[in-house]
Amino acid sequence: MLKSHSRLVENLALAGDLLLIAACWIGSYGIRFYLLPVTDVPPFRDYALQLVPILLVWGIAFRTFDLYRPNRLGSRRSEWWDVAKASTLGALVLVSIMTFVFRGYEYSRLVIILFLAQSIVVVSLARAGLREVLRFARRHGYNLRYAIVVGGGEPAAEVLRVLNRRRDVGIFVLGLLSDKKEVPDNVRWLGGIEDVRAVLDRQQVDIVVIALPHADAARLTTVLGGIGDDPIAIHLVPDVFGLVPARGGIEEFETIPFIHLRESRLYGWNRVVKRVFDLVFGALALAVAAPLMLAIAVALKLTSSGAVLYRQERMGVDGRRFRMLKFRTMQVNAEAATGPVWARADDPRRTPLGVFLRRTSLDELPQLFNVLRGEMSLVGPRPERPSFVEEFRRRVPGYMLRHKMKAGITGWAQINGWRGNTSIEKRIEHDLYYIERWSLAFDLKILLQTLWYGFRVNRNAH
Repeated sequence: MLKSHSRLVENLALAGDLLLIAACWIGSYGIRFYLLPVTDVPPFRDYALQLVPILLVWGIAFRTFDLYRPNRLGSRRSEWWDVAKASTLGALVLVSIMTFVFRGYEYSRLVIILFLAQSIVVVSLARAGLREVLRFARRHGYNLRYAIVVGGGEPAAEVLRVLNRRRDVGIFVLGLLSDKKEVPDNVRWLGGIEDVRAVLDRQQVDIVVIALPHADAARLTTVLGGIGDDPIAIHLVPDVFGLVPARGGIEEFETIPFIHLRESRLYGWNRVVKRVFDLVFGALALAVAAPLMLAIAVALKLTSSGAVLYRQERMGVDGRRFRMLKFRTMQVNAEAATGPVWARADDPRRTPLGVFLRRTSLDELPQLFNVLRGEMSLVGPRPERPSFVEEFRRRVPGYMLRHKMKAGITGWAQINGWRGNTSIEKRIEHDLYYIERWSLAFDLKILLQTLWYGFRVNRNAH
């Protein structure tokens, strides 16, 4: 009965999506030929013919991307992305059908573009609206699923915290099965881990969340044996908490699930998008800053001897070394006697103009060339010299994880004040926070804050 009900809901959802897709196709035709200027309006029947392949192709694409699976724990962003991928695939197939099957008809490319954009936006908004209606109902006690959590330690505690905070997903936690009776105040203790069968026999349970700590991992088979073949959903939460700060998610290779414990979020399209972002905004920034950079170069030549630019070896992504560019702010051969050392307040090696450049971060502007060459990014952890890297990796746990992302001109640590001769531990904490939560929106936020704060005098920059 549950399966029949689920199929009915899926078919109704699919029918609703296809109605919206048909409306988008008709709407695109209307916008192109009745709202925009045009000399000749083709008959609608030519475009109505395409509704048959459109509904067929989009129906298959939406099912291919599994858009009708029960997904209470899914995110809005992932749903929008799945709709976009399914619609793009559908549009590509539609263009192929028009090219090879309907050769006698000339279809407007603008109609197709409008249709693709509308199909993504309209279907996603409709799904988001339905999701909000369901969340409202669930917050008020309707459309609930009843769950138990089996486990303990940090995994079970995190599951309970999240489900308690997100009441809108409609998962009501009946209680916790754990060998320890220490449970949060708003959670019932239902028994030990091995009592799962007894709990399922006496209570209606829709979902079992297994969140065993490492010490109890061997008991997973016992828990699954206790659940047996009951028609309930089972979610496994692996105990990856505290293993590493920059964990990267789950990927399936053939039939094998891999849990990435040390993986940057910058892979695939994310890497391409960030690189395009760096090229576009890096080139724009270089064009805007060029007159200022020229003025700084002339001033350096007039006020001190030596080269204008200073090239210094730094360590970047995956531990690769590169030559980072800066305006020279110290005397020539400043480290000949001391070797690599941190700059300090009132450092006698600095030139008079160099003091101003370092305090205002204007000495960093030539790194825009490093960005365009692909050695750096606009936003990322600041690169360190290899000699300092070896020292810091011995002192700070997880230090080398910051090299899973390309080094940046500015970063989350810098705009929070952790630059220059400040706490390495706090700097790494902020760098890893950025790496775990990277997004284009986060990059834009950091860049805007850098423009707002970056050229003010910084007391930590020596």
